[in-house]
Amino acid sequence: MADEDNKQNVSSDEQAQPPFPLSGLGRYSGGGGGGGVLGERKQWPELVGLSSEEAERRIKEEIPGINVQVIPPDSMVTMDFRIDRVRIFTDSSGKVSRAPMLG
Repeated sequence: MADEDNKQNVSSDEQAQPPFPLSGLGRYSGGGGGGGVLGERKQWPELVGLSSEEAERRIKEEIPGINVQVIPPDSMVTMDFRIDRVRIFTDSSGKVSRAPMLG
């Protein structure tokens, strides 16, 4: 029975696919230091002050298929790290308040 459970877990793990292709995006550096994909490109400080819509458009242009989350002020978020996600934190006027980053 345990062998069957292990086979099921392995096959479901093998079938898991990221929501966008990782080929050609560079190497995941991991760790708690904010590592990510795209080589050195892990954050977008030049987007601070822009509208959240414009920031989202630019990030999606650079990484098609990336999961972008726009976070309103004073919102709680989970602390998990995901290489397929960029969070855009906004102020009360909808402008980007800090550099969006992978994770």
